[in-house]
Amino acid sequence: MLGHIELRTAKIWCEVTSGTKVELNYWSAQDPKSIKTAFKTQNKFLNFETVLFDLVELEPGTNYFYQIVQNNKLRLNAFAGNFATQELWQWRKPPPDFSFITGSCFYQNEPVYDRPGKPYGSDSTIILSMAKENSKFMLWLGDSWYTREVDYGSEWGLWYRASKDRSSEFLQPFLKSMSHYAIWDDHDFGPNNEGVSYIFKNESRNVFRSYFANPTYGMNNEGVYTKLSYNDIDLFLMDNRTWRSSDDMPTIIDGHWNPNKKMFGEEQLNWLQNALLNSTATFKIIVTGSQVLNELSTNDCMTHYPIEKKELLDFLTYSKVNGVLFITGDRHLSEINKLSRDSLYTLYDVTVSSLTAGISKIKKEEVDNPNRVPNTLIQEHNYARFNFTGNAKERLLTIEFMDKFGKNKSSFEISENDLKNKKKSKDK
Repeated sequence: MLGHIELRTAKIWCEVTSGTKVELNYWSAQDPKSIKTAFKTQNKFLNFETVLFDLVELEPGTNYFYQIVQNNKLRLNAFAGNFATQELWQWRKPPPDFSFITGSCFYQNEPVYDRPGKPYGSDSTIILSMAKENSKFMLWLGDSWYTREVDYGSEWGLWYRASKDRSSEFLQPFLKSMSHYAIWDDHDFGPNNEGVSYIFKNESRNVFRSYFANPTYGMNNEGVYTKLSYNDIDLFLMDNRTWRSSDDMPTIIDGHWNPNKKMFGEEQLNWLQNALLNSTATFKIIVTGSQVLNELSTNDCMTHYPIEKKELLDFLTYSKVNGVLFITGDRHLSEINKLSRDSLYTLYDVTVSSLTAGISKIKKEEVDNPNRVPNTLIQEHNYARFNFTGNAKERLLTIEFMDKFGKNKSSFEISENDLKNKKKSKDK
């Protein structure tokens, strides 16, 4: 699997049978005789073993090829591939046009351990469609695998579920076709709706770090949040589980919001606020598993964590940071919610779900949601394509919801100027 690729380094991931010796050789398309060997980090637990290769001394905007050598023997093309580093466009030319794809809730059936009855997961059609996309990367919005009762009761079970689902044959071309980044949500973290109280959360973090090749994973050995920069966008990949209070913790006590009910936690929110202030990106995209702006949701939503939600929205108000929008998952349907703000630009929350897990129908409380952008409700398996085009200072984001066959179901455009606060004119 291709992981984080930037200007002069890249990460490539693989899983091997325990004890297998592997190396990765790579070379520039411009200089095929200059072969380098990647540095490797092995992550082992019982009978599981993953390997992360770090490729260094690359050049920006360059095509590279790689070949994995297993037990000192070259293997067939299944263990070879290519990628391109990011362009060094800053201070030199306009930002490049590009796209990424995204989605959440990827359930793979395993009947012996699934709940009886109709299978919860659909077929692999949507993955095959996504593999054909000419996009720079895939952003997994949580629930990238689903732990079952037989999984989340032990450390071994957490590793088993990630390994079992990742090894599916139909996934392999997609994993190699573009870079992959991820946040997590409850089902790839542990039990349904679990958070700070999950007794295996430290091992769950180890599993996540062993199966995704993000830039970083939290700070001070806690959490999995990070920032991803690609061309003129910054994505702030949030962790909505490590510090999350129970959804059932009272929201209001004696008429006041409960200060102990948290989703992100103080440290992570402080990091996000400072990271947003330091960002010079055209689009600053906050990515989290739970919806943020849907005020009518009775489901998993930041609305039910009002103190942190108010802190974040107040920060966006007084700091006047431009270019912010949200991408969320979880809901087993897709939609765009908006929040109009007096004298400030409108905020958007783009929810993308579900890839293969069961589809939810909109609840009666939300049918006439006045904050839903018209014609964006999708109640079938889908993914989204985010396209960034145009000249500097006139960049355009086009969001396309795609069905499992890769056909467009709905589109919505947001220009960079739509996400800018208007400057007050000075009195003459």
